[in-house]
Amino acid sequence: MKIIKNPEERKNEILDAADKLFTQKGFDGTSTNDILEAVGIARGTLYYHFKSKEDIMDSLIDRYSTSLLTRAKEVADNKSIPVYERIVQTVMALNMNHVSGKEIIEHIHKPQNALMHFKAQKAILNGLTPILTEIIKEGIEQGLCTTPYPYEAIEMLVVYTNTVFDGNMIDLTDEDRILRVKAFVFHTERLLGVERGTLSLAHEIFERDDTDES
Repeated sequence: MKIIKNPEERKNEILDAADKLFTQKGFDGTSTNDILEAVGIARGTLYYHFKSKEDIMDSLIDRYSTSLLTRAKEVADNKSIPVYERIVQTVMALNMNHVSGKEIIEHIHKPQNALMHFKAQKAILNGLTPILTEIIKEGIEQGLCTTPYPYEAIEMLVVYTNTVFDGNMIDLTDEDRILRVKAFVFHTERLLGVERGTLSLAHEIFERDDTDES
């Protein structure tokens, strides 16, 4: 007996299977036939939901962006965490250094996928900036930050991190990266109008993140 599933449920099944296959075999190493076999559907069903394998990856990027921003928002809304620490933890909630996340990052950095890359960066910029701005406004109310331009300051910082720490936009040695992190923290403190050294936690978290990658 043929099982008829809700379109959204079927679409998520395809995405789940593709995500797993891309992780195991890589995007280029996965064929549409692999996805069809994994889900157990006909080709017509696949193309009803997605135009191509690239379209599936595009949807996975949307899914991951939404998931990461939701996680960042949860951290940002946790007022039991001090403002300064919450800023850093909110940014680090966007970390995609897990296996499937790395596959997506590798894929969107390919020259032919520049549009996907732009879309992912735009989603983070538009989603993260207002989340962090609310924390800064809270810091201003508590007398911890003094910037008169909280949204604009955060926007500049997010654009910088989205470019310099992107991993493909600028070639950085380990030494270069350490220097950029120090400079980033230094100028972030100045932009937000906080005392020097208050965001030193960022150094520790970035260093810990680098250790986890190696």
